[in-house]
Amino acid sequence: MSNSSCITQFLLLAFTDTRELQLLHFWLFLGIYLAALLGNGLIITTIACDQHLHTPMYFFLLNLALLDLGSISITVPKSMANSLWDTRAISYIGCAAQMLLFLFFISAEYFLLTIMSYDRYVAICKPLHYGTLLGSRACVHMAAAAWASGFLTALLHTANTFSLPLCKGNAVDQFFCEIPQILKLSCSNSYLRERGLLLVSLLLVFGCFAFIVLSYVQILRAVLRIPSEQGRHKAFATCLPHLAVVSLFVSTGMFAHLKPPSISSPILDLVVSVLYSVVPPAVNPLIYSMRNQELKDALWKLVSKCFLKQ
Repeated sequence: MSNSSCITQFLLLAFTDTRELQLLHFWLFLGIYLAALLGNGLIITTIACDQHLHTPMYFFLLNLALLDLGSISITVPKSMANSLWDTRAISYIGCAAQMLLFLFFISAEYFLLTIMSYDRYVAICKPLHYGTLLGSRACVHMAAAAWASGFLTALLHTANTFSLPLCKGNAVDQFFCEIPQILKLSCSNSYLRERGLLLVSLLLVFGCFAFIVLSYVQILRAVLRIPSEQGRHKAFATCLPHLAVVSLFVSTGMFAHLKPPSISSPILDLVVSVLYSVVPPAVNPLIYSMRNQELKDALWKLVSKCFLKQ
């Protein structure tokens, strides 16, 4: 293949070539996908229907659930279909669209998690200014900025990656299309341009991470100054779910892309990619619902109203 214009499809990495294990993979991913749909769908519905949850914290949580639904819906159904029909193919346009949308949802989610750390900082460290700093208009603008920044980031990376000539085959060593695997197929020195763009994005990622860390340092100092044990417990209860989600998101993503080449292998890359692309959207609703009594009460009221009324 002389250039990318000759490529009409890519071949994704299969989890296994054994038919029984392919079906096992299909049913396992189906269970995870349905759990993510149910969990995030319940959070979205509960927050939208309960007036008591129309606050900045739950507004951002609703956006997080929407992004989780989007990110897992981009990768898992295609992987399930490939296992079910015993194929590895994805079209050139389909691969570009999958990369664009996955990057969009993942980038927007990271920016949103940064905003959510600011929400928790203002709520605990500056409670008297909470209504002023996080009014409804400000919340909408911040959420819109997260979505727009995520889309711009995804568009730049996707356009730059697929502008490179690809002449090293069409086999992608991943179960979905992502930038590092497509770059391996490039035969041009212009891949350095994408590396430069990745470096800028990496600096932005670390900047957001530093902001989150500093926010929680201030939150911890403020919580420890609360005189009552009940007050400290309540403050921690509102922060721990967000901190757990950030830790899961950042740790799996950083390990997937920054692990040393010496420990890299196709099987390890596959497992790690599942951890950062599939597990968080399915686990996040559980993390938030387990630690949030207000959300659990609202969810129970919704379920009772819909299914238990006489």
